[in-house]
Amino acid sequence: MPLEPSVRVVRELTSRGYNADREAVTLLAGADDPGAAVERAVAAAAADAATLTVSDVRAVLDAHTASSAAQTSAPASTPPDEATTHTDPSATDTPPSHDGGRAATADARSVEIDGDMTGASTGTGEYQDFVSVFRDRYDRLAAQLRGRVNHRPTSALASMPGGSDAAIVGMVNDIRSTTSGHWRVELEDTNGVFPVLVLKDRDVSDLVDDLLLDEVIAVSGTLADDGTILFADDIYFPEVPRTYSPSTADRSVQAALISDVHVGSQEFAADAWRSFADWLHTPAAESVEYLLIAGDMVEGVGVYPGQDEELDIVDIYDQYETFAEHLKDVPGDMEIVMIPGNHDAVRLAEPQPAFDEELRSIMRAHDARITSNPSTVTIDGVSVLLYHGVSLDEVIAEHSSDDVTYDDPQNAMELLLKKRHVAPPFGGRTRLAPEAEDHLAIDTVPDVFHTGHVHKLGVGIHHNVRLVNSGCWQHQTAFQESVNISPDVATAPILDLDTLDITVHKFS
Repeated sequence: MPLEPSVRVVRELTSRGYNADREAVTLLAGADDPGAAVERAVAAAAADAATLTVSDVRAVLDAHTASSAAQTSAPASTPPDEATTHTDPSATDTPPSHDGGRAATADARSVEIDGDMTGASTGTGEYQDFVSVFRDRYDRLAAQLRGRVNHRPTSALASMPGGSDAAIVGMVNDIRSTTSGHWRVELEDTNGVFPVLVLKDRDVSDLVDDLLLDEVIAVSGTLADDGTILFADDIYFPEVPRTYSPSTADRSVQAALISDVHVGSQEFAADAWRSFADWLHTPAAESVEYLLIAGDMVEGVGVYPGQDEELDIVDIYDQYETFAEHLKDVPGDMEIVMIPGNHDAVRLAEPQPAFDEELRSIMRAHDARITSNPSTVTIDGVSVLLYHGVSLDEVIAEHSSDDVTYDDPQNAMELLLKKRHVAPPFGGRTRLAPEAEDHLAIDTVPDVFHTGHVHKLGVGIHHNVRLVNSGCWQHQTAFQESVNISPDVATAPILDLDTLDITVHKFS
């Protein structure tokens, strides 16, 4: 016999470690989709909440009703993984300017930057600094998981009787396969380390390939008879709620999302850049009021072996001077926001502070806003998480799936969203700067996640968050050919901020 809705709600809440007022249970059970209502209520609950009140639940249900009404009245948008692509022929003459429409809407624009750690670096490289950043990571991400499972600290698990149902929230300390083909995963919390065994014939084993060292996850299952290991039934990631509803602009306005310009390289696509800049002056682009650049303005110096043989401009400051000249081709009434990348003249360890004052003074065209990598930029009410994307190399290298590749960078980006962290592994390809807090954790779900670095175009969607890796403006170098990278050159994804539709323009 099917369970009554109220009973199902109570069981679901209890499994996630929550109690609820009787009236709150009645409200959840009476929702059109009680399961989804519980999901929203848990996601909205305070980190330290143990009981959901009727006011908590009513606020969540009212917000969902208002959001659904707004979406019903809004025009449907094209899923970004089916983004429209336009190819623009190279322009030989600069067309007349049509910037009047863009200038007329300048007063309606809004740009807010969150997460800029420039000038706020606290790390000295001492051991305690690394302890601080990982403890902060654990605290932030564990808070997002505690509502999902009725977890116990590692010290408490060791004292529980064998065969008990149990759960743990911990940082992945080690992943290895056993001689029998199972997986042994060590999880660490602030009390100690506890082993988890993922059996190869269980559905949950499919998630092992998604695991990365130093990410924070939750595992529920059953303790072995001797209580020394936890057999995994489920693995939970911090994740983006399935019910996430992104914000949109209240007017028709667009943003161009680009990255990896690489001025100074012999392979910089100068003609394509001019075509892009010329197009921005045409009536077809007068709604493009924002330009977001996700790192690697210049080619840099000494970034990889033999790079000096592929440079057109050998002085780093001359590279930025030339980039600034190219930036002047862009309409002067556009809002420009940029972050650094691994080829730029900032520290390699992440988070990367923004350019110093000398480089800022060189790139003064349009009074561009320059912030750290990563940062969240909110334009016309739409939040865009800008991250250059060095960790994508590690995610792709560590993942055996045919879906997570350089040809489909949006799939690697999706994994980072699931982990709510832009660069989980430490000690590999991605350098981590020890700070008092972890600036790489994704505390607030963005509406758009924009990366670069891998020089491949990728557009997708995950739980209503738009994913964009924007390609590059550099033709294949000898080094890229040696490592089998075939870049997507001169691509400019255009984001409609009022619908979140994405159209890819190609200027090669």
